[in-house]
Amino acid sequence: QVQLVESGGGLVQTGGSLRLSCTASGRAIGAYAMAWFRQGPENEREFAASISFNGRHTYYPDSAKGRFTITRDNAKNTVDLQMDSLKPDDAGVYYCAADSGLKTGTRASEYVYWGQGTQVTVSS
Repeated sequence: QVQLVESGGGLVQTGGSLRLSCTASGRAIGAYAMAWFRQGPENEREFAASISFNGRHTYYPDSAKGRFTITRDNAKNTVDLQMDSLKPDDAGVYYCAADSGLKTGTRASEYVYWGQGTQVTVSS
C-alpha cells in the first residue's frame, strides 16, 4: 500500500504560481509512475501531469505545457508540481496518484493509489 498526502494548495491570483507537493509513505515510490490530476466542478479527474518512475519522462496535456512542471525526488519519496501563469480554469482539487509498472499513464483509470487532494483556487 502506498499512502499519498498532498500539500501546497491555496488561493492565488491569475498569473500567479503555486507549488504542490505529494509525500508518499508505506513504500518507496522509486518503481512507481506518478501523476497529478485536477478535479473541477464537473467532478471528472482531468490529467495535469505525469512522470515516469525514474523521472526521465514527463507528460502534460496541451493546456499545461510550458506552465506546469512535474518533478520527483525518489530519495525523499516526493513528487512536486510547479504551476506557473495560473488561470481560473486551473482551479480545482488536485490529486496525486501512483501506479506501479513501467507505463506512465495519462488517464485516471491507470492509477491505483490516490491522495485526498489539495484545493487550488485562482481568482480572476
